[in-house]
Amino acid sequence: MTDGSKLVTETRTAFGKGAARKLRALGKVPAVLYGHGTEPKHLTLDAHDVFMLVRRSNAIFDLEIEGASQLALVKDIQRNPVLQGAQAIEHLDLIIVQRGEKVVVDVPVHLEGESAPGTISNLELTTLSIEVEALHIPNSVVVSIEGLEDGAHILAGDIALPAGSTLLTEPETLIVGIMTPAAPQLEGEAPEGDVVPSGEASQQSDGSAA
Repeated sequence: MTDGSKLVTETRTAFGKGAARKLRALGKVPAVLYGHGTEPKHLTLDAHDVFMLVRRSNAIFDLEIEGASQLALVKDIQRNPVLQGAQAIEHLDLIIVQRGEKVVVDVPVHLEGESAPGTISNLELTTLSIEVEALHIPNSVVVSIEGLEDGAHILAGDIALPAGSTLLTEPETLIVGIMTPAAPQLEGEAPEGDVVPSGEASQQSDGSAA
């Protein structure tokens, strides 16, 4: 990898599970690049370089394909759930993007701060869908919950987005809710409504109840 996120690619001519396994054994990752009305291009990328770049969501690659440069957005990553690191990446789907072009992406929601003492925050939606310029996709959208009291809530439309981006998630969608957790019931403690008056308890125990 050179020039930041630039990746030198090779064109794939062999396909199928067997060919993919051979590539991965050599430290390579198969990928397909498509979009803008072009024929899909089947490529091979260095697995370690890919792993380093896709640690952030919505990674943009600067691909060198047969000497030409092409920007691409990572659309989908197929991973092996058993393996770790670069070896876990089995395949990439990439879409062509142009400088200045806007793309639709799902951006992670990151909570910042602490709500009021005794309360907890419930993150109801972990990502926001936005339209944003391809080279200015944020790593995350930050939502402050600092000092929020019980019953407070933050909707998608309340969140400040990076300049030039447009919210696509419904504005009324609940993102974060603040609540006070119920007090834990002690072991052996009778639930409310099931308490037996002491007089009745004594009558039941000695059999004197009518």
